[in-house]
Amino acid sequence: MSIHSIECAVGANPITIETGKMARLADGAVTVRCGDTVILVTAVSATKIKDGQTFFPLSVEYKEKAAAAGMFPGGYFKREGRPTEKEILTCRMTDRPLRPMFPKGYLYDTQIIAILLSADGENDPDILSINGASAALVVSDIPFAEPVGAVRVGRIDGQFVINPTNTERKESDLDLVYVGSKNQVIMIEGAANELPEEDFIKALHVAQENVRVICEKQEELRAACGKEKRSYELCLAKPELLEIGYEIAGDRIEAAIYADSKVERQKKVGALRDEVEAAIKARHPEATDFDIEQVFEYIQKKAFRISIMEKGKRADGRQIKQLRPLVAEVGCLPSVVHGSALFARGETMSMCLATLAPVEDKQYFDSYTGGEDEKRFILHYNFPPFSVGDTGRFGGQNRREIGHGALAERSIAPVIPSEDEFPYAIRVSSEIMESNGSTSMASVCAGTMSLLHAGVPLKRPVAGISVGLVTVFNERDEMERYETLLDIIGSEDFYGDMDFKLCGSEAGVTGYQLDLKLPGIPLAILEEAIHLAKDGRTQILDTMNAAISAPGTMSPNAPRIESTTIPQDRIGELIGPGGKNIKAIQAETGTDINIEEDGTVRIYASKQEGLDRALYLIKRMFQEIEIGELYTGKVVSTTTFGAFMEVLPGKDGLIHISELAEGRTQKTEDVVNIGDIVTAKCIGIDEKGRVKMSIRAAQREAKAKDAADAGITE
Repeated sequence: MSIHSIECAVGANPITIETGKMARLADGAVTVRCGDTVILVTAVSATKIKDGQTFFPLSVEYKEKAAAAGMFPGGYFKREGRPTEKEILTCRMTDRPLRPMFPKGYLYDTQIIAILLSADGENDPDILSINGASAALVVSDIPFAEPVGAVRVGRIDGQFVINPTNTERKESDLDLVYVGSKNQVIMIEGAANELPEEDFIKALHVAQENVRVICEKQEELRAACGKEKRSYELCLAKPELLEIGYEIAGDRIEAAIYADSKVERQKKVGALRDEVEAAIKARHPEATDFDIEQVFEYIQKKAFRISIMEKGKRADGRQIKQLRPLVAEVGCLPSVVHGSALFARGETMSMCLATLAPVEDKQYFDSYTGGEDEKRFILHYNFPPFSVGDTGRFGGQNRREIGHGALAERSIAPVIPSEDEFPYAIRVSSEIMESNGSTSMASVCAGTMSLLHAGVPLKRPVAGISVGLVTVFNERDEMERYETLLDIIGSEDFYGDMDFKLCGSEAGVTGYQLDLKLPGIPLAILEEAIHLAKDGRTQILDTMNAAISAPGTMSPNAPRIESTTIPQDRIGELIGPGGKNIKAIQAETGTDINIEEDGTVRIYASKQEGLDRALYLIKRMFQEIEIGELYTGKVVSTTTFGAFMEVLPGKDGLIHISELAEGRTQKTEDVVNIGDIVTAKCIGIDEKGRVKMSIRAAQREAKAKDAADAGITE
């Protein structure tokens, strides 16, 4: 057994990568450790291409084990079940920077599997998964362009922190996951608390410096124990078929891909493809559907790039830095929906529905790796097939939908008011109505407006926009020219080289995600895209603010919530024996009441009247009796010397017989009886805490007030 390891000195806890000890039958396998968090990552690629394979079948799986955290799985079967959202997002985060590092045309079935073996609750394994996947591929015989490194960057008190722990992340105003090669950026993802763009760019440079260290260490590991890369075949467009394709479609493809609408473009491009297919099949009957698809895609991509780079012309006729037409509306649905909004950019449209609920309805989840285990703000993204004019699977969410929802959620989360300011659980459901590029960014815009329409006091509105990239490389594979595109549509995403999504308010960045089809770009290009996105975001915010710029009135169907605080040592008084007191208040007012351990009492009601009554009863229960104040309460008992009334819940006061009425009273029952509701004034509290009340004094005060109101003076 030949074991090799490297140590990457980045952050407070170094990352150690080891190979040669476990999973030795995989093409490549490593364990990655940071603190006491350990993850195993393997890479395996088939040696033959499956018949009919038309795309690169790369799959990335990440699995957390309860045993890694010293825990027992919940549920009836007591074993790990379907992937959690955290696992799915880690899979996507690991997949995206790896994909562009494989050779173009490499169609061998390839699988990356990451298994969490130990979790210390402080060091998140997602960064280890990315570094481990790269290292496993680097030491394997699988073709892979060059090592990639990943770090997380936080910022605490203005200072950047590399790979902050979960505890440190709670104090950070930045959560940046950065993946790059030694000199270029490949992928970024994360959120920030309205971080100014210039500070965000500084964080990118800090990340790149540390990523370089990890990449160099992986190169050392490859030199020590890496396998020789295998031989393989690439599936690319065949030159002889390309000639036929250009002969048929070369002078007509541009007119097809630049038709006015997406539907018209699809029809014209589809008809032209049928002609190319017929011509190729006539001369080369052995050509497969994949061969034809490769030819036609190559022709489209080249025409698209020539038009952008040489003519400055986009598929929908816009200028390179121009937004599509914007539409923003609120209140699109009846008020039974707590908040609704519609946002569209050209043929991309999202309808968002906001729902408010008691804060106790927030989402709870297992967190084997530490960090968050609950969420009170949730955004769900739904992408039905009709949004692209197709039929297809409809129901549960796939990885893409979960990823897009997570991006939109973390982009809006920084402006959500705190639980103390707004004690509600909040859910936004984004229903994609039309899709032609960057529906997640439309979800951010529509989601923000739906929250404002629901009455949520956001710190500031948030908008998002995507920036694309088209590049030209020379024969030495060096980038000669590039062009950044604002607000890319579907074809520009498909045929272009980058999809960079950036969200923020007028104060700064809140969320971001970068995906590349290239094996990296210089940071200077990303910086340019950040500034371009800010310009686009400003225009979008203007349109959104014209529709709604401040929190609206809450829907009459939204739950009403009020909070008050009682002494912790008196919580039992509110609950009462067997819950008697709290049940009585809930029954009388039609409310739900929840009591926190710190004495916070939250009251939930569908009607304001019930909420006000419950709040009054609770405050009254813990109110102290004050001399000179008037109190209304029930007579609870009578005696020969007077009557006892309930001044406050659980607190009685004596109305002496001489204080029941003006003049002489012979018998208490001549004035009051048990069960009567009376108003009396507190005229004293003796040294033993006994309360003295007076109906006579209350009546005198009332008469004096009436006289004063009438302008009568004695």
